[in-house]
Amino acid sequence: MNHWIIAPVILPALLAPLIAFVMRHDIVVARAASAIGTLALLAISIGLTVLAAKGETHVYYLGNWPAPFGIVLVLDRLSALMVLLTAILAVIVLLHAMITEWDNRGRHFHALFQFQLMGICGAFLTGDAFNLFVFFEVLLIASYGLMVHSGGKTRLQAGLQYVVMNLVGSTLFLFALGTLYAATGTLNIADLVVKVQESSADDSGLIRVAAMLLLIVFGIKAALVPLHFWLPATYANAPAPVAALFAIMTKVGAYAIIRIHGMAFGPDNPATDTLIGDWLFPLALLTIALGAVGVLGARRVGPLLSYAVVGSMGTLLLAVSVFDPYATTTALYYLIHSTFSAAALFLLADLIVARRGNDWLGLQPATMHNGLFAALFFVAAIGMVGMPPLSGFLGKLMILDALSAPEVIGWAWTAILVASLLSILGFARAGSILFWKSTSASMNTADVSNTAAAQDHRSAPIPAVGFDVAPAMLAVALLVALAATAGPVTSYLEATSAQIYESSGYVDAVLNGASEEAR
Repeated sequence: MNHWIIAPVILPALLAPLIAFVMRHDIVVARAASAIGTLALLAISIGLTVLAAKGETHVYYLGNWPAPFGIVLVLDRLSALMVLLTAILAVIVLLHAMITEWDNRGRHFHALFQFQLMGICGAFLTGDAFNLFVFFEVLLIASYGLMVHSGGKTRLQAGLQYVVMNLVGSTLFLFALGTLYAATGTLNIADLVVKVQESSADDSGLIRVAAMLLLIVFGIKAALVPLHFWLPATYANAPAPVAALFAIMTKVGAYAIIRIHGMAFGPDNPATDTLIGDWLFPLALLTIALGAVGVLGARRVGPLLSYAVVGSMGTLLLAVSVFDPYATTTALYYLIHSTFSAAALFLLADLIVARRGNDWLGLQPATMHNGLFAALFFVAAIGMVGMPPLSGFLGKLMILDALSAPEVIGWAWTAILVASLLSILGFARAGSILFWKSTSASMNTADVSNTAAAQDHRSAPIPAVGFDVAPAMLAVALLVALAATAGPVTSYLEATSAQIYESSGYVDAVLNGASEEAR
């Protein structure tokens, strides 16, 4: 076994309590430990991606217990890609938090940050549905602590709504796992692929119920309509680096749908047939529509970006709903793009709000260094809405190509193109108010005094532009790099999608790998 596979889980799991109990009173030491750990995670994730790129599926058997009886971690192209994406985003977010001193507004930011990385990496690497639930709970606990970081009534209310909604999802997750175990006798993902394929007609009803319950649970994580309503308030009121890190959180739900439903409950499965796609496709259309309308009608920067995330998840899940290798390739490319574009906008918004004093989209005096922020906002915005020449345009173009079948082309193309137009109008309106329109009169702050952004920045001094803009610029640069390297990136993603839908290699590696190693 390759012990590096468990390192992305073990490293932050060991570092988090060490920071919490030993370093919480010394911010310099906590920053150093967290930075070293996150950079080490990035280095490990790069190595694992190179290992997975060879096409083999690697399995780590905890306690050397064979699957499906023991706990396994599985490294293939998809899990390696998601861990690498998490590590890159974590470095950017941590850099922003330290430069802007967001991490110094509470004692436990770095410990919670590492616990969050542990949960995310564990969710991507686990080969067991029950342990996916366990890592989801780690995510929930850590993300709630990060959500209410630095306090405030508005942030606490949004955090409470977030945790209640996710606890409902956790309860449904347990019901789904119980139903699935009753029907198949296993929760190991590789074993599920085999057992569901071999299931009898008597068990098909329970399997369909379990598949739909899991779709609801993952839909909550992915902010799928009508399970989305926790996201706008949470993202809009979360601390900026936390909101940027949360850009990967919704992708955990999308990953789970691709991994479990794509492999075990896809359209080729006689027990579920096209059930999941038939439900996921129209819900994704509604998610796109809601996100576009929310962007167009937003009156604050936070909700503007939050609804943009909702719309991007709808576009992503629309491609996923086809459960086809090419469509999944386009979805994965768009997944990478939307993660970096959302992170760039949230980090940039933090810098803008710090200089404006609030995030209200109203006429105010022009901010310092208006031209720099306008340029960065313009680039990040065209990336988010999908205009050329950045990766968002390429991602949407590929998704439109993947959704060109006669039965879906009308709905899919109309939704994506109209939503893109509305999003362009919404971001153009916001950009013109923020950077090109100004007034010398002071704005009445009564309307914004209760927002988390106003509470964070009302009395803070206006910072000068320096290294604080570097993380946002790095995220924008990654969008440019993703567009410039679209060819090789897409080649890797094509191999990733083929590996997902040719599940025999995954199943054989997990279920037969231990016996082969023993021999």
